Amino acid sequence: VLLLAVGAVVALRERGADASGGVDQLVSLAPVLIGVIAALVLGRLYPLPLRLAALPVARRRGATGFLSLARAGRTPVAASLPLLALLIALTTAGFGGSVLAGVTHARDDAALTAVGADASVTAAEKLPEGLARSVRKIPGVTDMTAVEQRRDVQLPGSTAAPGQGSVVTLVAVDPASYARLAARTGRGAFDAGLLTRHGSAGSARDTATLPAIASPAVAKRLGSGAERIEETNRSLRVRVTAVRDETPALAGGDFLLVDAAYVPQHADTGLLVTGASLDVKALRATVRAAGHGTDVQVLAQVRAALTDSPLQSGAERVYVVAVAAGAGYAVLALLLAVAQAAPERVALLARLRTLGMTRRQGRRLLVLESLPQAVLAGLGGALVGWAAIRLLAPGLDLAPLALPDQGGDASVRLVTDPWSLLLPAAAVVVLAAGVASVQAWLSTRRRATIELRAGDPR
Repeated sequence: VLLLAVGAVVALRERGADASGGVDQLVSLAPVLIGVIAALVLGRLYPLPLRLAALPVARRRGATGFLSLARAGRTPVAASLPLLALLIALTTAGFGGSVLAGVTHARDDAALTAVGADASVTAAEKLPEGLARSVRKIPGVTDMTAVEQRRDVQLPGSTAAPGQGSVVTLVAVDPASYARLAARTGRGAFDAGLLTRHGSAGSARDTATLPAIASPAVAKRLGSGAERIEETNRSLRVRVTAVRDETPALAGGDFLLVDAAYVPQHADTGLLVTGASLDVKALRATVRAAGHGTDVQVLAQVRAALTDSPLQSGAERVYVVAVAAGAGYAVLALLLAVAQAAPERVALLARLRTLGMTRRQGRRLLVLESLPQAVLAGLGGALVGWAAIRLLAPGLDLAPLALPDQGGDASVRLVTDPWSLLLPAAAVVVLAAGVASVQAWLSTRRRATIELRAGDPR
């Protein structure tokens, strides 16, 4: 099993999940094989920490805690088989949940990158007069910022090839509202003061040096000094004050962000609208009534379009079924473990009650005895799921599942989703405590003579 697991991990990291164009059974079993190896190791080693934990408890008053740890640490190997199944199921559920979380995050990020806000309105040259005021009055709009985009602006003395900061997109914005949008979306957040020029927009409007936020390539090219940028019918003198990798107004490429108040002949070309409950129909009707030449994009609709492919939805259902199956097998393994040990536990409880143990202490004993295996299985499942993701992530590209329309341009790597690992583990512990509590309550309601005969084969 170890050799198979190592071979599956090496094959996946070197060739990827779909290198041969078909389904590689060994590669597909990699997460399960990792879980099997970990389960076998845990099955051999888990009594050791329980026995060590029982030593300090033995010095305390009361026998309940010591008995529960001592009995859990002396469980036969055959009785720990449900623990192994539980660990494998949790590993599968955690790995599948992380895949689904990675796909969801990639689609959310792609949709936000394309739109820039909850909705966007763009025009080829200039927005119709009064459109911004009309959009702000639409129900559901909580914030809005206007932007001017001028593409293919050549930097001074540019000899570099495109993509190295020679040709940029000039973005003129209102610093306050645009800074709020950048912070809200998490795309290039900045302080509005970085774009604010100290002084007034008066007679020196054409000669003043404007603070600017630039992409890394542009910042490297312009340096720390002031540079003049010549555009059609206007020029700007800018100095880079901050560097950001991305900005809400652009889906990609090099950019230079400046304060629109000091840009000569400024004319807005787009609106970025914020509103969780935005009235989309009213927005489209308002833009349509303002005139032709404008385009509307809505974040929710762009995000929904990313899941229209039958291949995507089918593959996603496979992972959902895998997570559900893993959770189901975990519950089944837990119930089988409780059912397997029930007769022997009830008989032990009866004997201890004849020695003076109260009903309350007996119930606590049964609950505490069942928790160590569940806790170790939960922690082990979370750790093994994390290890499986770290081992297999270099060979897994989720882009074909998350963003198939982008071809080879996008790369979505598998990352650890804490909720997918911790929630199943916590659910197992809670369920184990609940089942053990019910079993303890039912067991202590039986008469002592019946309890003493429980598990007796004669």
